[in-house]
Amino acid sequence: MTAPTSFILVLNCGSSSIKFALFELGADGRLPRRPAWNGKVQGIGGPSPDIGARDLPVMPVALDPAQPYHDALELIRQHTQRWLGGRPLRAVAHRVVHGGSKYFEPVLVDAGVLADLRSYIPLAPLHQPFALEAVDSLLAVRPAIPQVACFDTGFHHTLPQVEQMLPLPYAAWERGLRRYGFHGLSYEYMATALAERHGREDAERARTIVAHLGSGASLCAMRGLQSVATTMGFSALDGLMMGTRTGALDPGAVIYLMEIEKLSLAQVGRTLYHESGLLGVSGLSSDPRVLLAHEDEDSERGVRVRAALALYVRRIVREIGALVAVLGGLDRLVFTAGVGEHNAVLRTRVCAALAWLGIEIDEAANAVHAARIVTPASRVDVGVEPTNEEWVAARGALRVLG
Repeated sequence: MTAPTSFILVLNCGSSSIKFALFELGADGRLPRRPAWNGKVQGIGGPSPDIGARDLPVMPVALDPAQPYHDALELIRQHTQRWLGGRPLRAVAHRVVHGGSKYFEPVLVDAGVLADLRSYIPLAPLHQPFALEAVDSLLAVRPAIPQVACFDTGFHHTLPQVEQMLPLPYAAWERGLRRYGFHGLSYEYMATALAERHGREDAERARTIVAHLGSGASLCAMRGLQSVATTMGFSALDGLMMGTRTGALDPGAVIYLMEIEKLSLAQVGRTLYHESGLLGVSGLSSDPRVLLAHEDEDSERGVRVRAALALYVRRIVREIGALVAVLGGLDRLVFTAGVGEHNAVLRTRVCAALAWLGIEIDEAANAVHAARIVTPASRVDVGVEPTNEEWVAARGALRVLG
């Protein structure tokens, strides 16, 4: 008798949105890369939240203002149950941003693990609380279903100590203040995809930098398909300039904001996380597509938009240069995530500034987001590789379940 198919639900929880995806696990044990069903609730906590899924057009939803996140999770649970139609849900996999210095592999969540993960909330205040709220919510209504935490910090466990340490008093290192690295599920998928596309031997030999460019952004230098350096270290504020976040910032500027301009700790946090980056400099939007549409304006807005885009590209180029130095050269540059996969203009600008490395862009290939976007004469291979964090989380859950 053939065993029935079962499903793994993956939840990717942000502060104002929840992505969800169902992966079908067949009787042969295989896990397809494409989810059987997926969608997103967005605008949580805002004035007009909505939900959309593969078989469900985007529609507004009413969420209790007192507990909008709880309501959004309940909405996803109901739609998931309806879609499953009685077919079994084997596990729920959660993208959890921070595993601290204790968790590097996916882990089955119990009360002890949950308590540990709550202790890491100060290290990732934008994301950690919401993933844990999802765990709590599902434990209350479906306690028998295994829940697995998959960590964004896990892939960077291979970072050498010199990359993990912060130049603070040594006691800070002993207390756990270190560079952890993030976007690990995306980079783990890149390691898999690059081995498949180029062959494992070639992919492991290549000195590779992956640029995960989305609303949050970071770079990862890989040798042997393992992380050896990354730009986003202790917090989600480190490294590259992002949609609303500063990226790396002289700590003296933070002291100035608090000591001279008298901003409170809460005000500084809001400024650095929500009011800076592309949005803060341009005064218009955190979305590069919007900014590119306005950069030719002969106005003060146009001036600020051009400044924002120039700074955004410059920070990416500077950080790539630093990682090239760490790697001792560069064989492959890979763009991924929302901006990296879909914005040909910004890829062109980054690559043009890196022409000294021998990068020669193929504009026709770049325009269609091809897997390889350089000419045969280019000394560095440059490509576009779609990421798949949800599949990595589902695979992690499957590994935990045996």
